[in-house]
Amino acid sequence: MADPNTSESLFYLCNVETGYLCSVKVSGFTFIRNALEFDYPVVEAIQSILPICDEVVVAVGNSKDATLELIRAIPSDKIRILETVWDDALREGGRVLAVETDKAFAAIDPNSDWAFYIQGDEVVHEKDLPAIQQAMQEYLHQEAVDGLLFAYRHFYGSYDYEAVSSNFYKNEIRIIRNNKTIYSYRDAQGFRKNENEKLQVKRVDATMFHYGWVRDPRAMQRKQESFQKLWHDDEWVKNNVIPAEFFDYNRHIRELKKFEGTHPESMLDRIARSNWVYDTDIAFRRRSLKDHFKNQVFKLTGIDINYKNYKLI
Repeated sequence: MADPNTSESLFYLCNVETGYLCSVKVSGFTFIRNALEFDYPVVEAIQSILPICDEVVVAVGNSKDATLELIRAIPSDKIRILETVWDDALREGGRVLAVETDKAFAAIDPNSDWAFYIQGDEVVHEKDLPAIQQAMQEYLHQEAVDGLLFAYRHFYGSYDYEAVSSNFYKNEIRIIRNNKTIYSYRDAQGFRKNENEKLQVKRVDATMFHYGWVRDPRAMQRKQESFQKLWHDDEWVKNNVIPAEFFDYNRHIRELKKFEGTHPESMLDRIARSNWVYDTDIAFRRRSLKDHFKNQVFKLTGIDINYKNYKLI
Protein backbone atom coordinates (compact mmCIF):
# COMPACT_ATOMS: atom_id res chain seq x y z
CA MET A 1 0.00 0.00 0.00
CA ALA A 2 1.25 3.49 -0.80
CA ASP A 3 2.39 5.96 1.81
CA PRO A 4 -0.61 8.26 2.53
CA ASN A 5 1.75 11.19 3.08
CA THR A 6 3.13 11.19 -0.46
CA SER A 7 1.79 13.52 -3.11
CA GLU A 8 0.05 10.71 -5.02
CA SER A 9 -3.34 10.04 -3.54
CA LEU A 10 -4.30 6.74 -1.94
CA PHE A 11 -7.71 7.13 -3.63
CA TYR A 12 -6.06 6.79 -7.06
CA LEU A 13 -3.65 4.02 -6.07
CA CYS A 14 -6.28 1.86 -4.39
CA ASN A 15 -8.32 1.81 -7.56
CA VAL A 16 -5.27 1.01 -9.68
CA GLU A 17 -4.64 -2.03 -7.48
CA THR A 18 -8.20 -3.27 -8.05
CA GLY A 19 -8.01 -2.66 -11.79
CA TYR A 20 -10.47 0.25 -11.70
CA LEU A 21 -8.94 3.59 -12.61
CA CYS A 22 -10.46 6.52 -10.82
CA SER A 23 -9.92 10.05 -12.06
CA VAL A 24 -11.35 11.81 -9.01
CA LYS A 25 -9.09 14.53 -7.69
CA VAL A 26 -9.67 15.68 -4.11
CA SER A 27 -8.45 18.74 -2.22
CA GLY A 28 -8.77 19.00 1.53
CA PHE A 29 -9.07 22.40 3.18
CA THR A 30 -9.26 23.81 6.68
CA PHE A 31 -8.35 26.85 8.77
CA ILE A 32 -6.80 27.27 12.21
CA ARG A 33 -5.47 29.87 14.64
CA ASN A 34 -4.01 29.49 18.15
CA ALA A 35 -4.22 25.70 17.99
CA LEU A 36 -1.80 25.18 20.87
CA GLU A 37 -3.34 27.74 23.22
CA PHE A 38 -6.81 26.26 22.78
CA ASP A 39 -5.68 22.63 22.45
CA TYR A 40 -7.09 21.88 19.00
CA PRO A 41 -6.50 18.40 17.55
CA VAL A 42 -5.83 20.01 14.17
CA VAL A 43 -2.85 17.79 13.34
CA GLU A 44 -5.01 14.71 13.93
CA ALA A 45 -7.78 16.27 11.83
CA ILE A 46 -5.48 16.86 8.87
CA GLN A 47 -3.85 13.44 9.18
CA SER A 48 -7.25 11.75 9.12
CA ILE A 49 -8.09 13.00 5.61
CA LEU A 50 -4.60 12.98 4.07
CA PRO A 51 -4.90 9.41 2.70
CA ILE A 52 -7.73 10.33 0.33
CA CYS A 53 -6.64 13.85 -0.60
CA ASP A 54 -4.20 14.95 -3.29
CA GLU A 55 -3.51 18.07 -1.26
CA VAL A 56 -4.68 19.75 1.94
CA VAL A 57 -4.76 23.55 2.06
CA VAL A 58 -4.41 24.90 5.60
CA ALA A 59 -5.21 28.57 6.19
CA VAL A 60 -3.12 29.40 9.25
CA GLY A 61 -4.23 32.62 10.88
CA ASN A 62 -2.05 35.09 12.74
CA SER A 63 -1.56 33.28 16.04
CA LYS A 64 -0.19 34.08 19.48
CA ASP A 65 1.41 30.65 19.70
CA ALA A 66 3.43 28.32 17.43
CA THR A 67 0.49 27.14 15.32
CA LEU A 68 2.33 27.84 12.07
CA GLU A 69 5.31 25.74 13.19
CA LEU A 70 2.92 22.98 14.30
CA ILE A 71 1.39 22.71 10.83
CA ARG A 72 4.77 22.97 9.10
CA ALA A 73 5.98 20.01 11.17
CA ILE A 74 3.37 17.60 9.76
CA PRO A 75 5.43 15.18 7.64
CA SER A 76 3.60 15.37 4.32
CA ASP A 77 4.30 17.07 1.01
CA LYS A 78 0.56 17.19 0.35
CA ILE A 79 0.08 20.11 2.73
CA ARG A 80 0.01 23.69 1.42
CA ILE A 81 -0.02 26.48 3.99
CA LEU A 82 -1.83 29.74 3.36
CA GLU A 83 -0.88 32.38 5.93
CA THR A 84 -3.81 34.68 6.70
CA VAL A 85 -4.75 37.58 8.95
CA TRP A 86 -8.10 37.38 10.71
CA ASP A 87 -10.38 40.40 10.67
CA ASP A 88 -11.08 40.66 14.39
CA ALA A 89 -13.60 43.43 13.72
CA LEU A 90 -16.02 40.79 12.38
CA ARG A 91 -17.81 40.09 15.63
CA GLU A 92 -21.30 39.12 14.58
CA GLY A 93 -22.37 35.50 14.37
CA GLY A 94 -18.86 34.07 14.01
CA ARG A 95 -18.61 35.52 10.50
CA VAL A 96 -14.80 35.58 10.54
CA LEU A 97 -14.77 31.76 10.67
CA ALA A 98 -16.65 31.60 7.36
CA VAL A 99 -14.32 34.18 5.83
CA GLU A 100 -11.28 32.08 6.76
CA THR A 101 -12.97 28.95 5.41
CA ASP A 102 -13.61 30.69 2.10
CA LYS A 103 -9.95 31.76 1.88
CA ALA A 104 -8.83 28.14 2.16
CA PHE A 105 -11.46 26.93 -0.32
CA ALA A 106 -10.45 29.60 -2.84
CA ALA A 107 -6.83 28.40 -2.66
CA ILE A 108 -7.39 24.75 -3.57
CA ASP A 109 -6.29 23.31 -6.90
CA PRO A 110 -8.80 24.50 -9.55
CA ASN A 111 -8.55 21.08 -11.20
CA SER A 112 -9.88 19.23 -8.16
CA ASP A 113 -13.30 17.64 -8.46
CA TRP A 114 -14.22 17.58 -4.78
CA ALA A 115 -13.18 19.65 -1.77
CA PHE A 116 -13.05 17.90 1.62
CA TYR A 117 -13.60 20.40 4.43
CA ILE A 118 -12.57 19.57 7.96
CA GLN A 119 -12.45 21.83 10.98
CA GLY A 120 -9.62 21.83 13.49
CA ASP A 121 -11.56 19.82 16.06
CA GLU A 122 -13.04 17.21 13.69
CA VAL A 123 -11.54 13.83 12.79
CA VAL A 124 -12.56 11.15 10.29
CA HIS A 125 -12.38 7.50 11.31
CA GLU A 126 -10.13 5.48 9.01
CA LYS A 127 -12.79 2.78 8.68
CA ASP A 128 -15.00 5.28 6.84
CA LEU A 129 -12.47 6.26 4.18
CA PRO A 130 -13.51 3.58 1.65
CA ALA A 131 -17.17 4.66 1.83
CA ILE A 132 -16.16 8.30 1.36
CA GLN A 133 -14.05 7.37 -1.65
CA GLN A 134 -16.89 5.37 -3.14
CA ALA A 135 -19.37 8.22 -2.70
CA MET A 136 -17.08 10.75 -4.38
CA GLN A 137 -16.71 8.42 -7.34
CA GLU A 138 -20.41 7.52 -7.49
CA TYR A 139 -21.66 11.11 -7.55
CA LEU A 140 -18.80 12.64 -9.55
CA HIS A 141 -20.85 13.03 -12.74
CA GLN A 142 -24.20 13.66 -11.05
CA GLU A 143 -24.15 17.43 -11.33
CA ALA A 144 -27.26 17.85 -9.17
CA VAL A 145 -25.22 16.67 -6.18
CA ASP A 146 -23.50 19.69 -4.65
CA GLY A 147 -22.01 17.90 -1.68
CA LEU A 148 -21.88 14.94 0.67
CA LEU A 149 -23.50 14.83 4.11
CA PHE A 150 -21.80 13.29 7.14
CA ALA A 151 -23.38 12.08 10.37
CA TYR A 152 -21.85 13.50 13.55
CA ARG A 153 -20.68 12.32 16.94
CA HIS A 154 -20.16 15.18 19.40
CA PHE A 155 -17.93 14.23 22.31
CA TYR A 156 -18.39 16.13 25.53
CA GLY A 157 -16.32 16.52 28.68
CA SER A 158 -14.17 13.50 27.95
CA TYR A 159 -13.62 10.97 25.19
CA ASP A 160 -16.12 8.63 26.91
CA TYR A 161 -19.31 10.68 26.49
CA GLU A 162 -21.38 11.84 23.53
CA ALA A 163 -23.75 14.80 23.60
CA VAL A 164 -27.08 13.79 22.06
CA SER A 165 -29.44 16.70 22.74
CA SER A 166 -30.98 18.51 19.76
CA ASN A 167 -28.79 21.61 20.07
CA PHE A 168 -25.92 19.48 18.75
CA TYR A 169 -26.35 19.10 15.00
CA LYS A 170 -26.78 15.54 13.75
CA ASN A 171 -25.50 15.99 10.19
CA GLU A 172 -23.50 18.47 8.18
CA ILE A 173 -21.89 18.92 4.76
CA ARG A 174 -18.17 18.23 4.69
CA ILE A 175 -17.46 17.43 1.05
CA ILE A 176 -18.45 19.94 -1.62
CA ARG A 177 -18.05 20.12 -5.36
CA ASN A 178 -15.25 22.43 -6.46
CA ASN A 179 -17.76 25.04 -7.54
CA LYS A 180 -16.90 28.60 -6.63
CA THR A 181 -20.54 29.62 -6.33
CA ILE A 182 -20.44 27.61 -3.08
CA TYR A 183 -19.43 29.52 0.04
CA SER A 184 -19.15 29.01 3.77
CA TYR A 185 -22.37 29.86 5.59
CA ARG A 186 -22.76 31.92 8.75
CA ASP A 187 -20.15 30.71 11.29
CA ALA A 188 -18.64 28.06 8.96
CA GLN A 189 -20.80 25.20 10.17
CA GLY A 190 -22.02 24.45 6.65
CA PHE A 191 -22.26 25.79 3.09
CA ARG A 192 -24.62 27.48 0.65
CA LYS A 193 -24.41 28.55 -3.00
CA ASN A 194 -25.43 31.39 -5.30
CA GLU A 195 -27.91 33.67 -3.52
CA ASN A 196 -28.32 31.93 -0.16
CA GLU A 197 -29.43 28.65 -1.76
CA LYS A 198 -29.16 25.42 0.23
CA LEU A 199 -26.92 22.75 -1.26
CA GLN A 200 -28.40 19.55 -2.63
CA VAL A 201 -26.58 16.66 -0.98
CA LYS A 202 -26.33 12.91 -0.78
CA ARG A 203 -25.68 11.15 2.49
CA VAL A 204 -22.35 9.33 2.78
CA ASP A 205 -22.00 6.32 5.08
CA ALA A 206 -19.45 8.05 7.29
CA THR A 207 -19.35 9.82 10.64
CA MET A 208 -17.41 12.91 11.64
CA PHE A 209 -15.98 12.73 15.15
CA HIS A 210 -16.27 16.19 16.69
CA TYR A 211 -14.02 16.93 19.68
CA GLY A 212 -14.80 20.62 20.11
CA TRP A 213 -16.15 20.06 23.62
CA VAL A 214 -13.35 17.77 24.80
CA ARG A 215 -10.20 19.39 26.19
CA ASP A 216 -8.55 20.22 29.47
CA PRO A 217 -11.06 22.39 31.41
CA ARG A 218 -8.48 25.19 31.60
CA ALA A 219 -8.03 25.25 27.81
CA MET A 220 -11.79 24.99 27.32
CA GLN A 221 -12.36 28.01 29.55
CA ARG A 222 -9.77 30.05 27.61
CA LYS A 223 -11.41 29.03 24.35
CA GLN A 224 -14.89 29.99 25.53
CA GLU A 225 -13.76 33.41 26.78
CA SER A 226 -11.95 34.10 23.51
CA PHE A 227 -14.47 32.68 21.06
CA GLN A 228 -17.45 34.55 22.46
CA LYS A 229 -15.75 37.64 21.03
CA LEU A 230 -16.29 36.22 17.54
CA TRP A 231 -20.06 36.32 18.06
CA HIS A 232 -20.67 39.27 20.40
CA ASP A 233 -19.47 42.76 21.25
CA ASP A 234 -17.49 43.70 24.36
CA GLU A 235 -20.55 44.71 26.36
CA TRP A 236 -22.25 41.35 25.80
CA VAL A 237 -19.07 39.47 26.69
CA LYS A 238 -18.64 41.52 29.86
CA ASN A 239 -22.21 40.79 31.00
CA ASN A 240 -22.45 37.14 29.99
CA VAL A 241 -19.05 35.49 30.18
CA ILE A 242 -17.92 34.71 33.71
CA PRO A 243 -14.11 34.62 33.99
CA ALA A 244 -12.88 31.43 35.61
CA GLU A 245 -9.86 29.17 35.73
CA PHE A 246 -11.74 26.00 34.78
CA PHE A 247 -14.68 25.36 32.46
CA ASP A 248 -17.66 23.82 34.26
CA TYR A 249 -18.83 21.08 31.91
CA ASN A 250 -21.82 20.22 34.08
CA ARG A 251 -23.43 23.64 33.64
CA HIS A 252 -23.71 23.44 29.87
CA ILE A 253 -25.10 20.04 28.97
CA ARG A 254 -28.45 18.25 29.04
CA GLU A 255 -28.35 14.75 27.62
CA LEU A 256 -25.30 12.47 27.34
CA LYS A 257 -24.68 8.85 26.50
CA LYS A 258 -21.68 6.57 26.95
CA PHE A 259 -19.54 6.09 23.87
CA GLU A 260 -19.08 2.39 23.17
CA GLY A 261 -17.13 2.46 19.90
CA THR A 262 -13.56 3.13 18.86
CA HIS A 263 -11.92 6.47 18.22
CA PRO A 264 -10.01 7.26 15.00
CA GLU A 265 -6.46 5.96 15.00
CA SER A 266 -5.00 9.44 14.60
CA MET A 267 -6.57 10.42 17.95
CA LEU A 268 -5.28 7.55 20.06
CA ASP A 269 -2.03 9.20 21.21
CA ARG A 270 -3.85 12.39 22.17
CA ILE A 271 -6.46 10.41 24.11
CA ALA A 272 -3.72 8.48 25.93
CA ARG A 273 -2.09 11.79 26.93
CA SER A 274 -5.29 13.36 28.30
CA ASN A 275 -4.63 14.58 31.84
CA TRP A 276 -8.05 15.42 33.26
CA VAL A 277 -11.03 13.40 34.40
CA TYR A 278 -14.65 14.10 33.61
CA ASP A 279 -17.19 11.70 35.03
CA THR A 280 -20.91 12.25 35.41
CA ASP A 281 -24.02 10.27 36.18
CA ILE A 282 -25.84 10.18 32.85
CA ALA A 283 -28.99 8.99 34.61
CA PHE A 284 -29.45 12.59 35.77
CA ARG A 285 -28.98 14.00 32.27
CA ARG A 286 -32.64 14.22 31.36
CA ARG A 287 -34.02 14.93 27.93
CA SER A 288 -35.51 18.41 27.64
CA LEU A 289 -39.18 18.86 26.80
CA LYS A 290 -38.19 20.21 23.39
CA ASP A 291 -36.01 17.19 22.67
CA HIS A 292 -38.72 14.85 23.93
CA PHE A 293 -41.27 16.47 21.57
CA LYS A 294 -38.91 16.25 18.58
CA ASN A 295 -38.13 12.63 19.37
CA GLN A 296 -41.83 11.74 19.56
CA VAL A 297 -42.58 13.46 16.25
CA PHE A 298 -39.78 11.48 14.60
CA LYS A 299 -41.00 8.18 16.08
CA LEU A 300 -44.61 8.77 15.00
CA THR A 301 -44.05 10.30 11.56
CA GLY A 302 -40.44 9.66 10.57
CA ILE A 303 -40.05 13.42 10.08
CA ASP A 304 -36.93 15.08 11.51
CA ILE A 305 -37.98 18.61 12.52
CA ASN A 306 -34.50 19.76 13.51
CA TYR A 307 -33.00 22.63 11.51
CA LYS A 308 -31.26 21.45 8.34
CA ASN A 309 -28.89 23.60 6.31
CA TYR A 310 -29.15 21.42 3.18
CA LYS A 311 -31.55 19.60 0.85
CA LEU A 312 -31.20 15.83 0.97
CA ILE A 313 -31.79 14.29 -2.48
